Amino acid sequence: MGKSTPPLPVAPPAADDGPLQRVAVAVATPQHSGLQGALDYLGKRPLAPGTLVRAPLGRREVLGVVWPQPAASDAAAPEPGALRELIDVFDALPPLPAAWCELVAFAAGYYQRSVGELALAVLPPELRKLSGVQLARRLARLRARLVTPGGEPPALPEPSAEQAAALQALATQAEPGVTLLHGSTGSGKTEVYLREAERVVAAGRQALVLVPEINLTPQLEARFIERFPGRRVVSLHSGLTPARRLQHWLLALLGEADLVLGTRMAVFAPLPRCGLIVVDEEHDPSYKQQEGARYSARDLAVVRGRLEGVPVLLGSATPSLETWHNAQPAADGGAGRYRRLSLHARIGGGALPAVRLVDMSRIPREQQRVTPLAAPLLAALQQRLARGEQSLVFLNRRGYAPVLHCTECSWKSDCPHCSAWRVFHKVDRTLRCHHCGFSERVPRACPSCGNPDIQPLGRGTERLEEQLASALPGARVARIDADTTRRSGALEAELARMHAGEVDVLVGTQMIAKGHDFRRVTLVAAINPDAALFSSDFRGPERLFALLMQAAGRAGRDAQQAAGAEMWVQTWHPQHALYAALRAHDYVSFAQTQIDERRSAGLPPHAHLALLRADARSQPVAQAWLQAVADAAQALAAQEQVTIYPPVPLSVQRVADVERAQMLLESASRPALQRFLAAWHAVLQERRPESKGVLRWAVDVDPLAI
Repeated sequence: MGKSTPPLPVAPPAADDGPLQRVAVAVATPQHSGLQGALDYLGKRPLAPGTLVRAPLGRREVLGVVWPQPAASDAAAPEPGALRELIDVFDALPPLPAAWCELVAFAAGYYQRSVGELALAVLPPELRKLSGVQLARRLARLRARLVTPGGEPPALPEPSAEQAAALQALATQAEPGVTLLHGSTGSGKTEVYLREAERVVAAGRQALVLVPEINLTPQLEARFIERFPGRRVVSLHSGLTPARRLQHWLLALLGEADLVLGTRMAVFAPLPRCGLIVVDEEHDPSYKQQEGARYSARDLAVVRGRLEGVPVLLGSATPSLETWHNAQPAADGGAGRYRRLSLHARIGGGALPAVRLVDMSRIPREQQRVTPLAAPLLAALQQRLARGEQSLVFLNRRGYAPVLHCTECSWKSDCPHCSAWRVFHKVDRTLRCHHCGFSERVPRACPSCGNPDIQPLGRGTERLEEQLASALPGARVARIDADTTRRSGALEAELARMHAGEVDVLVGTQMIAKGHDFRRVTLVAAINPDAALFSSDFRGPERLFALLMQAAGRAGRDAQQAAGAEMWVQTWHPQHALYAALRAHDYVSFAQTQIDERRSAGLPPHAHLALLRADARSQPVAQAWLQAVADAAQALAAQEQVTIYPPVPLSVQRVADVERAQMLLESASRPALQRFLAAWHAVLQERRPESKGVLRWAVDVDPLAI
């Protein structure tokens, strides 16, 4: 252990003498309250923007952030009793950085939320429970326990020629900007992140590294801790306990953390000396928040880099089409906003796995009912078993079967509260709705006709695991999905078994397809991924291609075994262009085809979208309210050249007895769409949904799913 870190000096609070002064404070006001900006309070002394305070709001006492006020303010002095006084000031904590306030202000405006709602949503929830005195005590205990991490620097791998070229380009760029690191799976993108972070930290700055999923954070954290002895590495994600999350957040704000790793919430980590932002797997939809303020952490990372004047590194083997378009030169039809660096070769000279397609239309139905795997794929799995190699079998549907049905009356296990089926889970003999959570024991007989013969339809990972264990006698089959990893530490334990070679065949959902470095895996199989090919969502093919490319990348990561690595895909449409691009590992041609199609259809990245969603007790009420606010904004829409499409139900239109509808807005100009949304907000506030039977509404800017 190293020496204790001395406590950072804290400026003494200013004297409380003198007249009360007006202070703008961002507090979490309800979305439909009409209060979009900060509220005015009275303070006993001037307070720096970013200072945390406790303030009265109605009958409650809430956490707030002192907010920057316009440079020129001619507001009159407050009359006695007109404003309420602040309750407490968190003097022990440095103010949040000015760039943090700028980022929150931008995000609130762009995503149509109040600054207080967003600011408080991205602060650690534990802060809301503390007074200034309590926080000061926690800080004192935290500082007393701080020690400098110890350890010897590791034997660094020699960078490949492509890595060295990328690092040289990053180190010599004239101005900080956004760089897309486009590297095939296994090409060593993480090593580039590590070396860039080393350069930044050595210069006395902090690095922020974002990953899409919680389950990827621990393994990346382990790599950074090993690589940075003597430096403090912390993580920020929802899997932490509230106390640990607050501790890591405080270390970031105090400048004690040299590297911060986290999921999308970490884009708001307060870093007083930020020097680098990395977004790994930047294409992943997990970076988009789906509740409350529906922000994109990837996009905000780009904005933050611009606000703080620091480089942003976006990494992916399958970049989002928006990012790819931004990284294409204008001469080639792109936007030319980002620089692109490429890593084509796998580390160690290994080849990408050969992709083999199984035409399921040629497999007899009788055989498909017995086993989900075609005979050639089953034989390939058996060969891997005989050689002591590992395999992954990927099916993006958990549970035993998607639905139970009656062979007599055609009853199906629908959810009484949602427009969806309840999934059969055999382990605990339950029917569970994956939308609202409603669960019941499996009935002994059909609830409709009493027939005792009710059968599962289709298959999920639970059933696939059972069938594989039967088809591969003696094989050690394991499963990773949301059901098997509910308990704390369960995911880490299963991954450790896989890395230790204690599993022969791993079955799982997309949780196993991303980011993991399984050195013994030589075969990956995707079971029936066709549904996304014909999705009503225009992003369906893009997401499917990225997922399959990521899954393929789990095979052959050990260069000595790469020559025989394979990716098997069971499909009913083997001639589809997407699978042709997958077989060639040709992201570039796939992306260009998709971008050309979207250009002709007027879709992103050649257009900009927003959704207005409304929830109500009935579908007609939801759609009527949407149509009413659309009618009220027609003149404004025409002025800004924004197209408003008619309201429609969501694909799953009823969830937890609430009907859901949405309305799409489209514009060729992002600024025009933003101007329209800002002006339209007043219309939405005027037509208070409570009086119309609408329970809630929300604007989703740059939606990922339509």
